[in-house]
Amino acid sequence: MRKLLFGPILAGLMLATGTGQAQDAKTIAVSIPAADHGWTGGVVYHAQEQAKLLEKRYPGLKVLVKTSPDGASQANALEDLTTQGIDALVTLPHNSDELTDPIRSVKEKGIFVTVVDRALTDPTIQDLYVAGNNPELGRVGGEYIKEKLNGKGNVVVIRGLPIVIDEERNKGFDEAIAGTDIKVLDRQFGNWSRDDAFKIMQDFLSKHPQIDAVWAQDDDMVVGVLEAIQQANRTDIQFVVGGAGMKDMIKKVMDGDKMVPVDVLYPPAMIAVAMDLTAAGLYEQLPVRGNYILDATLVTKENAEQFYYPNSPF
Repeated sequence: MRKLLFGPILAGLMLATGTGQAQDAKTIAVSIPAADHGWTGGVVYHAQEQAKLLEKRYPGLKVLVKTSPDGASQANALEDLTTQGIDALVTLPHNSDELTDPIRSVKEKGIFVTVVDRALTDPTIQDLYVAGNNPELGRVGGEYIKEKLNGKGNVVVIRGLPIVIDEERNKGFDEAIAGTDIKVLDRQFGNWSRDDAFKIMQDFLSKHPQIDAVWAQDDDMVVGVLEAIQQANRTDIQFVVGGAGMKDMIKKVMDGDKMVPVDVLYPPAMIAVAMDLTAAGLYEQLPVRGNYILDATLVTKENAEQFYYPNSPF
């Protein structure tokens, strides 16, 4: 993601300012969930790394990265951060319902607000919204499965959580395979958990003697799916398609792993994109307000190296 996106952004900023540096003292607060699973672990990693880069690029800038284990803790963190004289807030809410009003309170103090991934129930609060493309994540995965199976076969689906994001992904997937002879044998919620996905895949394997492919939507769940398949010694399953950009899955794609031939991006590095754009708005006076939706790129053996971050926990 940084190789493809940050380079052009930084080049533009350097041309605009001559040195890409500014001396004004400003503070950006970054409020995100603690690393409670793989993807959020990646969010924390990329937020911390980007904070270092931004403070180096803009002398005088201070970036405060605060993680919270739950929604109530995050609401308290937001209140505390606003007392520290911040100029902008970049936040990935634990959940939209619980955090909308606390973020509204931040906005009412005249602070620039960037929301990442999980949209607020009142989008008028945010100045900038940065997210992955959930409908496209499902559509791109479905298109690959349709092409790989030549429009015919048995598929099982492991969903995430019963929330809007999951519904958007599943709708995109269903639209991609519509009109084909691909049959979805079963769908269950895996809660974006590798342990839950492992149990669900065990259930699928016991119920369905012929499965051609699995769409697991999320790379954490793919870990559990692959383990269940291996333990059951099932050879009928041709491949598994996940999503997000976990480094282990990207490495499998790079290495030509038969069971994980592709991945679909929903990168935790989007937090770094949001921070980068927010800083550009503060220091370069660029028009960054609005919605910034990242592509759901299909990661293949040919391009996987561009999305491989070996030092990331995810």
